Amino acid sequence: MTTKREEQVVNLLKAIETKDIEALSVIDSQTYTQHNLMVADGPGGFKEFIQSLPNGFASVSTKRVFEDGDYVVAHSEIEIGVPRAVFDIFRFEGDKIVEHWDAAQELAPPNPSGRTLLDGQENISGDDASLEDNKRIAKGFVENVLMAGDLSKAGDYIGDKYLQHHPLVRDGLGGLIEAFTQWQAEGIEVKYGTIHKVLGKGDFVLIVTEGVFNGDEVAFYDMFRLEGGGIVEHWDVVEAVLPRDQWQNSNGKF
Repeated sequence: MTTKREEQVVNLLKAIETKDIEALSVIDSQTYTQHNLMVADGPGGFKEFIQSLPNGFASVSTKRVFEDGDYVVAHSEIEIGVPRAVFDIFRFEGDKIVEHWDAAQELAPPNPSGRTLLDGQENISGDDASLEDNKRIAKGFVENVLMAGDLSKAGDYIGDKYLQHHPLVRDGLGGLIEAFTQWQAEGIEVKYGTIHKVLGKGDFVLIVTEGVFNGDEVAFYDMFRLEGGGIVEHWDVVEAVLPRDQWQNSNGKF
């Protein structure tokens, strides 16, 4: 069942397409901290951004949404000029949104296993009892494999039943090892640094990490679906952090 906050977030994002001013009322009118570096800070920044778009120019389709404490995560296809896969995180205080983070990546053709950045399982199952274990497993994978750069431990977390949505990587443990080995051989740096958020619901966990990809400072948004104590599906978005002189607010990406 979708919660009230989840519905409010879906409606807020849809307002990018519809320009529904009523949906914007969920944003706190006094304080709103914006971490999208292309949007001005404060409660008026998002409204001004929406109003600046020509009618019919944008479209939004939210595929997955979940609430974790005071946070709501949405995974959407948003087209503003070009279609992108977007993760949005909103922080609530009471019944109002007071803070927002996001990351977006332009949609790509299907990967070697025929999967895209946004397809795959949408239904979120599992319960609160399993969530903490799922967070621990997903965070362990990021820390002990991606952050440490130790592919020998990847099999402790994933197996051949591993559905991959990264545009360049095929399914299965072998696909992951193959991709990272190739990037290393080509001199492409993939460096995971500080973990900023671990959020989830049931069998879905999103981890937000600061890092470097191919020389660029980036935000890594990795979402995992877990089953039976292991990771069975993965979606991600990698967004380069804008140069400081292009920021529209001073809050930082993270």
